[in-house]
Amino acid sequence: MLPTAIVLMVCGGMVFALYSDGEHQEAPQSVEIQEYEGEKLGSALDFRENSIRGVQTIDPGSYRLVVDGLVEQTASWSYAQIQDMAHEQKLVTIHCVEGWSVRALWDGIPVASLLELARPSRAATTVIFHAADGYTTSLPLAQVLERNLILADRINGITLPRANGFPFQLVAEEKWGYKWIRWVTRIELSDDTDYEGFWERRGYNNDGDVSGPMRGDD
Repeated sequence: MLPTAIVLMVCGGMVFALYSDGEHQEAPQSVEIQEYEGEKLGSALDFRENSIRGVQTIDPGSYRLVVDGLVEQTASWSYAQIQDMAHEQKLVTIHCVEGWSVRALWDGIPVASLLELARPSRAATTVIFHAADGYTTSLPLAQVLERNLILADRINGITLPRANGFPFQLVAEEKWGYKWIRWVTRIELSDDTDYEGFWERRGYNNDGDVSGPMRGDD
């Protein structure tokens, strides 16, 4: 059952919504920020379900995030280990090709920090992201680093819900929503600059820039 907002509260200039599962109203499960620095935020509940195989369930106890491919050393971390890494916050809007957008406060680990630990080879030009449901997408390595993209594990102050990609969703700012891969399990370094992910193979633009076309080549 989706959580239901039950009360709003204001603290430190930020507005929060308390959520419960609808069965235990007296024990809110999470507190989602509704406003940040005077700006109204969208909710984690505003996202439409459009995954290729339904919402994935990932056990944080057995989860591993792998960075491999054209790297000097394959790296792998548990969910708990990644929680101990330095996080960054970003206020970013996701724009879906279906016509909806959500502005949210994301908190996560810079992808660059993970790549640094695996040490990409000089031949690596492309970062291919893999999800638990088989979904893939890619971005140029240079863009991932220059834009300091993060793997979010929190949205609006709450742990990323399953429907939003728990344990990690890529915050691919300035890219269409199909680049915002959820349930990330693997980051592969490649020299294939033409790699096409799930929707890109089905005609969506491989660059994925919000300022560019949704479909076809530039």
